[in-house]
Amino acid sequence: MLESFGYIGLFLGAIIALSVVIIFIPVILRRLGVAPPQKPNPVKSSIYECGVPTVGKTWVQFNFRYYFYALVFLALDVLFIFLYPWAVSLRKLGVFSLSAVLILILIVLVGYIYAWRKNVLEWK
Repeated sequence: MLESFGYIGLFLGAIIALSVVIIFIPVILRRLGVAPPQKPNPVKSSIYECGVPTVGKTWVQFNFRYYFYALVFLALDVLFIFLYPWAVSLRKLGVFSLSAVLILILIVLVGYIYAWRKNVLEWK
C-alpha cells in the first residue's frame, strides 16, 4: 500500500520539478544571451496585420457562429477519438461495449440534430 503512495509522491515531485524547470528556462536563456533581450519601442508595440498598418478599427468582433461550428466539430472529433480504440479492440470487447458506443453515438447524434434544428449550421 505504501509503495503506491511512493509512486504518487515520485510523480508529484517530477511534475513540480518539470514545472519549475519550464518556468525558469527562458530566464536562464536570457541571462546566457541566447534569447533576444526585451527592448520594447513604439514600432514593436504598434498594431499591424501582415506587415501592413491597419485601416479602421483594430478591435473586430467575430461572428458567434464560428463558436457553434467549433463546438459541433469538437463533439464529432471527441466521438472519433473514442471510437478508434473501440474499433481496434472490437473482437475482445463484448455486448456491453457495443451498447456503450451506441449510447455515445446516440448522444452526439441528438446534439447534432438539435444544432441542425436550431439552424446553427446555416451560414448566413
